[in-house]
Amino acid sequence: MFAHDARDSVLVIAAHPDDETLGCGATIARLTASGQDVHVVFAATGAAARHDAAEIASEAVAREVAALKADAGRAGAVLEVASQTFLDFPDNRLDTVPLMDLAQSLKQLVADLRPGIVFTHHFGDYNWDHGRVHEATLMACRANPGEFYPRHLYSYEVLSSTERTLGAPHRLFAPNVFVDATATLDRKIAALQCYASELGVYPHPRSPEAVRQLAGVRGSSVGIHFAEAFQLLRTVHVT
Repeated sequence: MFAHDARDSVLVIAAHPDDETLGCGATIARLTASGQDVHVVFAATGAAARHDAAEIASEAVAREVAALKADAGRAGAVLEVASQTFLDFPDNRLDTVPLMDLAQSLKQLVADLRPGIVFTHHFGDYNWDHGRVHEATLMACRANPGEFYPRHLYSYEVLSSTERTLGAPHRLFAPNVFVDATATLDRKIAALQCYASELGVYPHPRSPEAVRQLAGVRGSSVGIHFAEAFQLLRTVHVT
């Protein structure tokens, strides 16, 4: 499916729980079904955005965060991921976190897991946490001589964020890699349904119907029934 050593692990970097499933859930399911180890890291808690600053430290928010982590665990089980890591940075406030702190946390994971492929957010997403994670990923995966670095980097799209990008055309998501999701789209949707608190009723973009529609559009653009779309950021072939 991807031009890499099948023994390499795969790392999916997500700003919030559910981003990994919306962005590449069907691809994760394909990789794990083929025996690939797929690891997921969540940068932010994902729950605090619904609350003001005074409420973030409350027990109620702590319960929401715990519930969302449990949802992520169930979604990960559906997709059969090898591990999940929660960095617990503040939700929708990654702009308040030094970029180096976020990048160093990701860099340590990259060093530990040694992934051949990394998936991350599109830089132009409407949600600023996504853009921040994209920047930190590039820093964490930079190709320094003598150091391990992932050979293949891709960005993915997240419904309710990527398609809402406004402004300069260069910020728009321009996919150039497509993965057949026909056999695994139902598993992606089953994983997404584990995130009940994050879903909306169609035509909300985070609904099973919208996810299926986007997969149909991406698939039909390359002559297959359903697909997930990615933007290639870097690929390095070595002998």
